[in-house]
Amino acid sequence: MTATEQLLKTLALIKQERQADLEQYRQKVLLRSLTQRVKEGVTWYPIKLVRDYIGTGERIILELQRIHPSDQPHSFQSGKLVSLFCNASGKPEKEHTQAVINYVKEDTITITLNSDEVPDWIEDGQLGLDVMFDEMTYKEMEYSLNKVIQAEGDRVAEFREIFLGAGKIQTPITSQQSSKHHQVSRNILNESQLHALNKIVSARDVAFIHGPPGTGKTTTLVQAIVLTNKLEGQVLVCAPSNAAIDLLVDKLSDQGLNVIRIGHPARVTEQTLSKTLDARIATHHSFGELRALRKKMEQVRAAAFKFKRNFGGHEKNLRRQLKEEARALKSDADMLEFYIINDLLQSANVICSTLVGSSHPVLRGRKFKTVFIDEAAQSLEPACWIPLLKCQRAILAGDHCQLPPTIKSPEAAKGGLARTLFEKGISKHPDLASMLQVQYRMHEAIMKFSSHYFYKDELVAHDSVRAELLRPNQLPIDFIDTAGCGYTEQQDPETLSRFNLDEANLLIHQVEKLVDEVSVEAWLEQGITMGIIAPYRAQVTHLQKLAEASHILKPIYKPISINTVDAFQGQERDVIAISFVRSNEKAEVGFLGDIRRTNVAMTRARKKLIMIGDSATLGSHPFYVELLEYAQVNGFYKSAFEVG
Repeated sequence: MTATEQLLKTLALIKQERQADLEQYRQKVLLRSLTQRVKEGVTWYPIKLVRDYIGTGERIILELQRIHPSDQPHSFQSGKLVSLFCNASGKPEKEHTQAVINYVKEDTITITLNSDEVPDWIEDGQLGLDVMFDEMTYKEMEYSLNKVIQAEGDRVAEFREIFLGAGKIQTPITSQQSSKHHQVSRNILNESQLHALNKIVSARDVAFIHGPPGTGKTTTLVQAIVLTNKLEGQVLVCAPSNAAIDLLVDKLSDQGLNVIRIGHPARVTEQTLSKTLDARIATHHSFGELRALRKKMEQVRAAAFKFKRNFGGHEKNLRRQLKEEARALKSDADMLEFYIINDLLQSANVICSTLVGSSHPVLRGRKFKTVFIDEAAQSLEPACWIPLLKCQRAILAGDHCQLPPTIKSPEAAKGGLARTLFEKGISKHPDLASMLQVQYRMHEAIMKFSSHYFYKDELVAHDSVRAELLRPNQLPIDFIDTAGCGYTEQQDPETLSRFNLDEANLLIHQVEKLVDEVSVEAWLEQGITMGIIAPYRAQVTHLQKLAEASHILKPIYKPISINTVDAFQGQERDVIAISFVRSNEKAEVGFLGDIRRTNVAMTRARKKLIMIGDSATLGSHPFYVELLEYAQVNGFYKSAFEVG
């Protein structure tokens, strides 16, 4: 297929994904009664207003609380679009307004309104909150794909051919300055990281940083951005998620760079809030003047609308004059705000946003020499094209052997939407990629299987972690085989998620034994952390209940995280315990067939990895056959009959 044909196919797939996402939303929210939605966790009702206040960028923030506390799972999380509604008017959900979630804690939720004033019906009671469908993201992705398809004779058309077609790469430049800057970076970066830095500096078109787990991808990326800023000036930095871009904002700010974060203040972390454009506008020397103009405009507008409908000619003229004055004041305020934003953006070393956030109106028409895209192997291709439309050069960082993008439509995923621009680019131009090779996270034995299976045995454990254990002479890995135990998986009839009660009990028992071995005192004194991972939500829920009920785990329950693989992406723990769940007569591994997820789960562990699964089921997949062999050859294998 030509590059254009591939893009047309991707456009069809993203439309298919949009339909699947919308259909899920319809099934969960639009087509369900209020009671069903509350049960599903897509609606909070009834809720009450705790307080309202003005937050960053003069935006209205509401703190709301559930009237009936509940510990059931829900879909509310930071950054999501929601609809606040009121049932008190007699007609169900007649009154509503949109908002974005700042954060959720137990039964309290904080939201930022997308309107300029608190709705008057908020005091009427019977309030509720619905999760909303994010239409805007799909519109931006489809718009960017169409622009790339239509591009002719410009840099976008060249990018299209470089990534997807027969486009040739320009010869890398030899930078005389790079060695001088490398000297500065030598104290921070190792040889493979310096090699990646050199590739980035010399690339005219595209470069790829392949960062396996624990190899310091973020450190390398930050140094590359610092150096690029010195050589070229302003840099655009993007990532698919708010969490990923906020991490970079913090790291780049620590390097002394002037960073501006584009995006809704409700979608950023608290420490990043001061770097948002809204917050920077509020600290600009001309903001006082802007605020005064807006206040006067509101006063004039309010005066204009005080008049009743049955007034005479004089009042009519006065009202017209006031409305004209309000319009003129608004025009002045808009001009001043435009000047402030322009002033702030011009002086920034780095502009950071999510991929979709790079389409923000304040960046419209702006061009950048280089864009850095982090977590590119987790980014949908159409989203990556959004910032690429604004740039001359692209540096993509990620690891296509870890988690792929989240896709709602299985058909779209199978059709090719799961294959990212990073994966396409790195396979087409392997000479433009640098793989980071020294990992600073895990014990050598935990690293070795992943290194062999995914990274051509090229990973090396740094001396600081190579032999690190929780306590001396302890095995770094335990694979406990439940074959023959009769630990059969079950399926939740409502959610269709799978769980394995016996396996969950065994895992918690093994974790308790580990805590006893090391001692609770040592656990607390050393601040040892633990993650318990299961591929299925139903198993996670069951493991959480067991862990909460355990008197041995109670003193150390706070530093234990129990979740699905996706929640652990980019994180690490001293101990990781994995429940594989699947155990059936047909030897079906289902979801576990996506071995990249298992790679992520295993490589979160620093000093101890516990895996529990049924070899009779897992053995139907070649990856798990090799994993079991690795465990047996190295003395990490045990039968569940042995451990009890």
